Amino acid sequence: MTKTTVREQYDQVATKYDRRWSSYITNTLSFLQNWTQISSQDKVLDIACGTGEFERLVLTQEPTQEIVGVDISEKMLAIARQKLHAYPNVSFHTAPASALPFCDNSFDLVVSASSFHYFEDPVAALVEMKRVLKPNGRVVILDWCKDYLLCQLCDLVLKFSDPAYQQCYTEAEFHHLLEMAGFGIRRATRFHFNVVWGMMIATATIHN
Repeated sequence: MTKTTVREQYDQVATKYDRRWSSYITNTLSFLQNWTQISSQDKVLDIACGTGEFERLVLTQEPTQEIVGVDISEKMLAIARQKLHAYPNVSFHTAPASALPFCDNSFDLVVSASSFHYFEDPVAALVEMKRVLKPNGRVVILDWCKDYLLCQLCDLVLKFSDPAYQQCYTEAEFHHLLEMAGFGIRRATRFHFNVVWGMMIATATIHN
């Protein structure tokens, strides 16, 4: 039910999404790109890729980067495909984070930005990310951080006002979920980019 609600919600806003959230998208995805330090040899999977803005940022610097985006909103993906039609090394697929249509050990890097708070079963999604990740690969997740007061308020309001929303987490809760899924935290931080948005990001690798 949650996946259907999220899909319908983002299908409705797809055509105006980039414009409405321009500042948020630019700030968060630029931070993610700088933090991740993608190698040109990496095969990248972007989960909940939306309209393909992260792909656009990456390809601006590295036009031959092999990158795959997945999302559950066909209308968001339609915009992503149109936006990046000139890049044969990019593809987009309709899929939820908990059921990725890829073979085991397929990617060097898995990223996800501003979507973790929509995951109905975050551990299941993380386990699926681990499955498609190569043994020495990395997962990098960026999301809202409940350690910040305004994010606590947003979390409370959205639980009542947004049927697609699940919850955001404190940094400690987030790290615990990663560890439950079999990941080890390699690098992590919290940050603000304006008064409202308190964010957290973590790079994790598979426990040996």
